[in-house]
Amino acid sequence: MYIEMYMREMPPMVRRRSIAEARNSLPTLVREAEAGHAVELTRRGEPVAILVGRREFEQLVARRRGFAELYDSFRREFDLVEVNIDPAAVFDGLRDDTRGRDVAL
Repeated sequence: MYIEMYMREMPPMVRRRSIAEARNSLPTLVREAEAGHAVELTRRGEPVAILVGRREFEQLVARRRGFAELYDSFRREFDLVEVNIDPAAVFDGLRDDTRGRDVAL
């Protein structure tokens, strides 16, 4: 999943190397990855892996916090009155209070 996300966001000028080439120049490829340049590894011309630096990898696999967790963190850090935020004004009307549709189970 994370690799797919990375692939979608990958810049068009990613360096491509075959696995055979990578064997011969691994230290150079690792330095490129450390510098923030992704290296696409191919086998018989087909992409099979991406070499990325540690920072990029950590960003890809980092747990993303949800809205509720972020909002709770914000409320602990800031007093809503001091920053002139009225939760009622912000959140009123967002939730549909109707009963919903009838479902036959």
